[in-house]
Amino acid sequence: MKNLILIVTITLSSIAAFGQTRTIPSVDLVDIDGNTFNTLEILNEGKPILINFWATWCSPCKRELNNIAEVYDDWVDETGVVIYAVSIDDARNAPKVKPYVDGVAWDYKVLLDVNADFRRQMGVVNVPHSFLVDKNGKIVHQHTSYQEGDEIELYEKIKKLANGDVLD
Repeated sequence: MKNLILIVTITLSSIAAFGQTRTIPSVDLVDIDGNTFNTLEILNEGKPILINFWATWCSPCKRELNNIAEVYDDWVDETGVVIYAVSIDDARNAPKVKPYVDGVAWDYKVLLDVNADFRRQMGVVNVPHSFLVDKNGKIVHQHTSYQEGDEIELYEKIKKLANGDVLD
């Protein structure tokens, strides 16, 4: 029993430590215009970054990103945040991404993770799944699912990051 407790404690400590120092892995993706994009290029000159994994077939995903789109200009003006919307649509559904994004006129940087390489490396199981990245390129918060109003709580966290505060 002592060994089990010790193993659990060490595992949880390792997970906590990894979560505090986790950075964005290097994965080659494609943007919606077909250009190669390496995820190490997810930068924002010391300002907050939101990486949101979504899919065209996911209603909560689209609802979240559409709701954020309504206030995104204000978010950018106030915090300098940049959003990377990473589609997990497979090769069969990927052609639907650009027409959808063009139709809703998102100002986000939209990337395609057709082979799920980035998704796997980030540990994304379900969408929507969002990651907040601080000025040092560290992932400091993540959230899965979406309910109306979640974007308000998310924005509060973005403001804290923009002010140089540490998230709880």
